[in-house]
Amino acid sequence: MYGTVETIPDLCKRCYSCVRECPAIAIRVEHGQAVVMSERCIACGHCVTVCSQNAKHTKSEAGYVLGEVIPRGNVVAVVAPSFPASFPENFPKVASALRKLGFSKVCEAAFGADLISPKYLSEIERNGKKTIISSACPAIYNYIEMYFSELVPKLAKIVSPMVAMGRYVKETFGKDTSVVFIGPCIAKKSECHDEKVEGAIDAVLTFAELKQMLNENNIDLSDLDESEFDPPEGLVGKSFPLAGGLIKTADIPGDILEKEIIVVEGRSKVEEILHELLNNKINARFIDILFCEGCIKGPAIDSNLNYYSRREKVINYIHDRMRAADKQVWKSNIYNARNIDLSREFENRDKRLPAPDEEQIKEILAQTNKFSKQDELNCRACGYLSCREYAIAIAKGLAENDMCLPYMIDKLEKAYKELQETQEQLQSAEKLASIGQLAAGVAHEINNPLGTILLYTSLLKKDLEKKLESHQPIEDLELIAEETNRCKNIVSNLLNFARQGRLKISDVDVYDLINTILKPVRVRPEFKGISFSVECEADDTTIKGDSDQLKQVFMNVINNACEALEESEQKRVTIKISKDDTFINIEIKDTGSGIPKENMGKLFTPFFTTKKMGKGTGLGLAIVYGIIKMHKGDIRAASDPGKGTAFNIKLPLNLQ
Repeated sequence: MYGTVETIPDLCKRCYSCVRECPAIAIRVEHGQAVVMSERCIACGHCVTVCSQNAKHTKSEAGYVLGEVIPRGNVVAVVAPSFPASFPENFPKVASALRKLGFSKVCEAAFGADLISPKYLSEIERNGKKTIISSACPAIYNYIEMYFSELVPKLAKIVSPMVAMGRYVKETFGKDTSVVFIGPCIAKKSECHDEKVEGAIDAVLTFAELKQMLNENNIDLSDLDESEFDPPEGLVGKSFPLAGGLIKTADIPGDILEKEIIVVEGRSKVEEILHELLNNKINARFIDILFCEGCIKGPAIDSNLNYYSRREKVINYIHDRMRAADKQVWKSNIYNARNIDLSREFENRDKRLPAPDEEQIKEILAQTNKFSKQDELNCRACGYLSCREYAIAIAKGLAENDMCLPYMIDKLEKAYKELQETQEQLQSAEKLASIGQLAAGVAHEINNPLGTILLYTSLLKKDLEKKLESHQPIEDLELIAEETNRCKNIVSNLLNFARQGRLKISDVDVYDLINTILKPVRVRPEFKGISFSVECEADDTTIKGDSDQLKQVFMNVINNACEALEESEQKRVTIKISKDDTFINIEIKDTGSGIPKENMGKLFTPFFTTKKMGKGTGLGLAIVYGIIKMHKGDIRAASDPGKGTAFNIKLPLNLQ
């Protein structure tokens, strides 16, 4: 299949306008790019007209015409009758411009329309009550052959005006004559390469391509003289680009025209009428169909005029030429062309893809978070009429999940939230790393003098016990020793905090480790009255990790849970262990006073504590956080003030 339209990847911006407008669903989205599939494309050109980014490119034959066709000599330009709409100011000079480019002759394609029009009247009369569909528009017969193949037998086996004119030129001026068609239609490019009409036309140029060629060759229409087209001149065929133009040209009798003729133009109406025909709901004898709203709205008309101004330009041109035309010469030319073969065949080129089953559609909808009818917003941002149509397109390999805007917004919000959490964790990790370096230095510097103070306090205490009867100095020294020991504990915690990077990896049974920690905790007097329960849903709770450091993690969290129960009526600590394919999950939950919302973000910050003076250093959870991160795990807290707190710890089964 000749690839008439292509996508320019760098310009495609995920707007999916082309997907929305493509009647053949001939656009596959790949990595966000809307790629035209030449094997499915009917060359209607709608994707070109709706693309605001100019990302759809029509294959140009301008270089081929200028570089190869014209230099061969004996080349005829055949111009579509809609040209006054594309060159509204200088259309009488178009023929002069084409001759200046190097064309030997410049003829009107309208004469080709005059040639085929009687064939339609004969076809209608010959087929009786059977429905006939016009075949002048290549986008229409492409569409029928590929997506409404049951209707192929209804297509009139008559060539288009372009092909009729091409055959006439080669028959009249010689087989070695090259013919270049120039018009507003992109689909004509695909027709030119159609094997069933091969040889009639050598190349197709759009009006946009012609203007570019004139510009590149410094040909200004305003500098040229007006000139006539070369014979044969078209007559009624000049009305072909207007809606119902074929009907007017064919001179169909009024009784048939009133009751049994339907004229259809425009994409949405075309789809509607073809579906009606497919379902046997239309019984008209003749249906004249154009994919565009007349050829004056062709995708390559390249005109700033609106529809009505274009129509007026073409009608004025028709009236002027009809008055000046020599009808006898026209009739003579028509008669002389009576033996030219103006027939053609059509074939079944069915490109419809098999529809997915209902289960597959539901599965695809679920992938974009659509589990019920209420979830199907049908916003059409993806280019499809409904979420269901979109799911079907995915099943057929024509679309991607990332085309759904609501789904992508939800996905983006989730990713943004995760990014925020990761940034917060990274900031905490950076803080901890800096504090860890500081802690190592401070601990080293303070530990030695503290040891000396403690030693000499002990010596002085022993000496005073022998000499003094009063116990007051001894009690003071005991206080000094007690506070010095507290300082040493703080320093010890600082050292533990600073040494988190060193792991001694071995097999650790988390369930056994927690039960080992709970044994002394259960009998501590200050934790009397607390009930402990350990629920294990995993058959194997062994992981790779540092046993001593993990013991410190669970001991810290369990002790904190117990201390939070000091003023609670219900004193309960519940530990749940579960696992999945990659992680073991431990939830440690208490029924304590909970943590205020404003403190949740500070939990793992060094030296932050809500405990009473002298009961905590604020390093416990910071150390826990560091150990968990060194084990490539995660720890999170959730709290309901007045009802309790739950710490969720995730540790990988295999530490690599």
